[in-house]
Amino acid sequence: MQTKPFRIGTRGSNLALAQAYETRDRLMVAHGLPEEMFNIVVMSTMGDRVTDRALSEIGGKGLFTEEIEQQLLSGGLDFAVHSSKDMPTLLPDGLVLAAFLAREDIRDAFIGRDVEKLMDLPHGATVGSASLRRQALLRRLRPDLNVIIYRGQVETRLRKLAEGEADATLLAYAGLKRLGRPEVATELLDPESFPPAPAQGAICIECRRNDERVMALLDAVNDRRTFEAVTCERSFLGVLDGSCRTPIAGYAFSDGEAIRFSGTVLTPDGSLYHTVEIDGKASDAKALGEQAGQKIRTLAGPDFFASWLT
Repeated sequence: MQTKPFRIGTRGSNLALAQAYETRDRLMVAHGLPEEMFNIVVMSTMGDRVTDRALSEIGGKGLFTEEIEQQLLSGGLDFAVHSSKDMPTLLPDGLVLAAFLAREDIRDAFIGRDVEKLMDLPHGATVGSASLRRQALLRRLRPDLNVIIYRGQVETRLRKLAEGEADATLLAYAGLKRLGRPEVATELLDPESFPPAPAQGAICIECRRNDERVMALLDAVNDRRTFEAVTCERSFLGVLDGSCRTPIAGYAFSDGEAIRFSGTVLTPDGSLYHTVEIDGKASDAKALGEQAGQKIRTLAGPDFFASWLT
């Protein structure tokens, strides 16, 4: 019987903490455990400390997870809570994404300072975003815009917007909802024309693969449909070298039996893009994502990806 508190690793942003608290609370309910049985351990990551450069320039998504994963592997943590879209497609040996909480809204939120809608921005307006996907989609829809790199926690980005560093920015609506600030969004973008990042809106829980005790604990809060959908999306991402150097969008929906997936890959300037759609059995989620990735590679041709792989 567990007598010591479970140690939950998380980054220290308000959003990361909200996700960790949500996970803790769901586990408390699922297992009838008191709050004292969970100890949230806040960790600083390189991705949090370096905010003046694009992630693609300093090492990619792994910068948000490396220190936490080292503590998982050493036994300093029992499990860790992450935003699924921040996770590299390749995990360190011995670690696994054991559970996904039920997914939140997948859409991107447009936040305008003087206008409410993306298409109402004046010619040459400045939009800040740290995401290559969002930057490419913005340039596809509005090639006239001045798109700049714009990193930092949610509160930092909103402050920069209020201070006039940009005319607008984009954030995941799921994050705004988890922070209790959905009203900040001035427009919710249609995922048909502005598709989300793979795994957007999903909280994942990472642990040691061989820790059967923790795996059993986490299984009680795992949402199977989210697990299948995100597995498909991450599989697609993995085939396409899904790091922060690649503008890739993808969304899968599982009803528990069938799954359908739509994926898009773009050049950074948004001028060229390819889309793939695929469906099949939910139990084949991983294989379907891989098939979709291979279809995109065939459709786009090797030259399309050349600049990403050099």
